[in-house]
Amino acid sequence: MAPVAQPPFFRDIEARSQKAEPNHSWDDSLCWFGCRRVPLPDTPPDWFANPFSKTTQPDASRDWWHIPDFGTGDIKGLWELSRLDWAIAWATTSACGDAQALERLNFWLADWTYRNPPYKGPNWKCGQEASIRVMHLAAAAWVLGQDRTPEKGLVDLLRTHLQRIAATTSYAIGQQNNHGTSEAAALFIGGSFLAGHDCRADAWSSRGRRLLEDRAARLIETDGCFSQYSVTYHRVMLDTYSLAEAWRRYRDMPMFSAQLRERLAAATDWLWSITEAETGDAPNIGANDGARLLQLTGTDYRDFRPSIQLAAALFRDSDAFGPGPWNSPLGWLGVKGRKTYRAASSQSFDRGGYHFLRNKSSLAVLRYPRFRFRPSQADALHVDLWHKGVNLLRDAGTYSYNAEGAEWFSSTAAHNTIEFDGRDQMPRLGRFLFGDWLEAETVEPVLDDGVKASAEAAYTDARGARHHRAVTLSAVSLICRDTISGKFEAACLRWRLAPGEWHIEGDIVRNGNCSIAIEFDGMSIFPTLGTTEESRYYQQRIAIPEIWVEVRRPGIFVTKVTF
Repeated sequence: MAPVAQPPFFRDIEARSQKAEPNHSWDDSLCWFGCRRVPLPDTPPDWFANPFSKTTQPDASRDWWHIPDFGTGDIKGLWELSRLDWAIAWATTSACGDAQALERLNFWLADWTYRNPPYKGPNWKCGQEASIRVMHLAAAAWVLGQDRTPEKGLVDLLRTHLQRIAATTSYAIGQQNNHGTSEAAALFIGGSFLAGHDCRADAWSSRGRRLLEDRAARLIETDGCFSQYSVTYHRVMLDTYSLAEAWRRYRDMPMFSAQLRERLAAATDWLWSITEAETGDAPNIGANDGARLLQLTGTDYRDFRPSIQLAAALFRDSDAFGPGPWNSPLGWLGVKGRKTYRAASSQSFDRGGYHFLRNKSSLAVLRYPRFRFRPSQADALHVDLWHKGVNLLRDAGTYSYNAEGAEWFSSTAAHNTIEFDGRDQMPRLGRFLFGDWLEAETVEPVLDDGVKASAEAAYTDARGARHHRAVTLSAVSLICRDTISGKFEAACLRWRLAPGEWHIEGDIVRNGNCSIAIEFDGMSIFPTLGTTEESRYYQQRIAIPEIWVEVRRPGIFVTKVTF
């Protein structure tokens, strides 16, 4: 058993070093998943409290491997504060001369290490959680200029974490997701950080480098799509590689392979292509568990620009958005981008199953099934629509991985698509698994003639029901044509709407300048207007408007959204 690391972890700042604007978002409050805030306490928090669960939470009295995966509510609520996002934020304010923040940083870390002795309790249960702490602690030392001559307490704490991570990386690799990329980066960064302090450091760093290369080759497609089919998980992966690359440059270590750099450049393009430059927000497509790595800026959780700006500088040698708070990570990590990024355009990312249709004021995304990795949501042929920064047609999100009713958020009924016979497009095999994976048919990539952009795709499910969807985006409208055929008794078309004063006028649904009309086989059809739920932040759910229509025979729906 490793000894408990002792403070101090960071020493007093000898000289003010403001490389960018500090992150003040943790100055007076604690935050869970970018949305739930409580006033900052005078003393460290209860590291085993879960504000989202009424069940008794595990403590540090048992070895981590004896703690069950489920049964105590959603453990992510317990884990959240132990990711040490606050350490990154307070490092930035400390570097700018806030002595109180540095004192608090050491005090909280001392309390965390005391109450979470090595490999005891839930905060040691997940190798990825340990990896996130490693990356945040290393980045905090970097921001404070103490990474080359670290305090013994920090060395001991990082060593304890790397021993935990190295023991179970095979599990992380087997998940084929960002568990593997996170643990690889932690070994690479943490191992090189400990060079000269531990005889295993070089081996850990070399292993991390090999795994970073392997994960990029296996999980990131040639067009930049990521294995998890999720916008927020894509960001986690991209931030992880960005930190690894920035650290490599800072430490003047050998370059990563050309293949890795090409995959990460494409992954940067993917996230930039799906993000609204005006707001920094992006479609809530795929699993969204509230994860956000490397909070070197106080921007909102749903602002993807800081991640894209850092990755664009590192992997495209470019400036994606110009001046703004999204540049803070570059300043703190000493990264510069020189060229201006090209304008967003319509594009298909076929390896992951996405059509992006764009014009100057609007973005439409058509999601279709290209499953080389396990899908987490039954969202085939879902359409997201954005106009002037407003998400007019939207995805439900995730809400929680382990809460009553949470599975609904990943269901077909929670997406803008066709639901046949009141069932999911794929049968559930477990909490996170679907069976009978769909395969895309008649995929037509995006065509953009400068006036309108169009694309289409289809699938036939295991029971013989077929859905073909074609979308066309112009400056004034989105037209969606749905052809349904095959074996089914009922088909329900849903459109989940932005919050607002939606109302029905005859057969038209209106809200301000936006109107929606639906036809079936050339005849106007009267939709039902009601409410449903969405979760744009993990563990948060709110009511939004929804319209739907149901038919009981094959035919063609045409939905026209005018704005």
